[in-house]
Amino acid sequence: MSTTFTPAELAEYDRDGYFLARGLFDRDEVQKLLAFGQQDASLFSATYGRKDSTGRETKLALWNEAGEDLYSMFGRSPRIVDRMEQLLGGEVYLYHMKMNMKEPRVGGAWEWHQDYGYWYNNGCLYPLMASCMLAVTRSNQANGCLQVLRGSHHMGRIDHGKTGDQTGADMERVNAALGRLELVYVETEPGDALFFHGNTLHRSDQNLSDEARWSLICCYNAKANDPYKESKHPRYTPLAKVDAEAIRRWQPTAPSGVTSPPG
Repeated sequence: MSTTFTPAELAEYDRDGYFLARGLFDRDEVQKLLAFGQQDASLFSATYGRKDSTGRETKLALWNEAGEDLYSMFGRSPRIVDRMEQLLGGEVYLYHMKMNMKEPRVGGAWEWHQDYGYWYNNGCLYPLMASCMLAVTRSNQANGCLQVLRGSHHMGRIDHGKTGDQTGADMERVNAALGRLELVYVETEPGDALFFHGNTLHRSDQNLSDEARWSLICCYNAKANDPYKESKHPRYTPLAKVDAEAIRRWQPTAPSGVTSPPG
């Protein structure tokens, strides 16, 4: 399987602010990740909640460094990292990873935001930052799939403030954008991966279905965009890619790098 985008795929990303790579990981690889995550005590001990504006809570666990755990085998995969290097114009490093877990019937919404809307305050001068959201379970409108505003990255960074426990975008700007840009519901099957720009506006609804929605989100910063100050996420450290068979070969011999919520 290719580890890079075609020129047409890059053009689509530049135009829309995202690109959906269908079947980037196969079902066996993703099933291995889900089965491990569901029984990983360190993942659940580090899980914390973020409430939306209505008080409903979405659970997630986050880690700042790539290690030897199974999550990191995905975050270090050339299928993701090589593409990120194309998108960000050179060497990248892992800014952080998180497992997002929306439980059936109770999982909360994520408010409209841009990731760079708050990463900017961590000392990152430029929006040379992007994320890859890997569908670990099926994602659809019923269980609160991601929504994006096509082309919204061209707006640049907009102001953000607190909404519930989350950091949300200025809704005056968001509402104006909603009147002009296409709202896309990104429905995915396990193994699909959405690459999206740090300034792409996105959100998700509450999970009112009987199906959980799990996604592994790997966030990257360009080496050239090394933050000028310390923050809760790391400055540049080299990221060692793994080979194509690392996920299949991996066995649980080392603890995961999942941590409690950052400072």
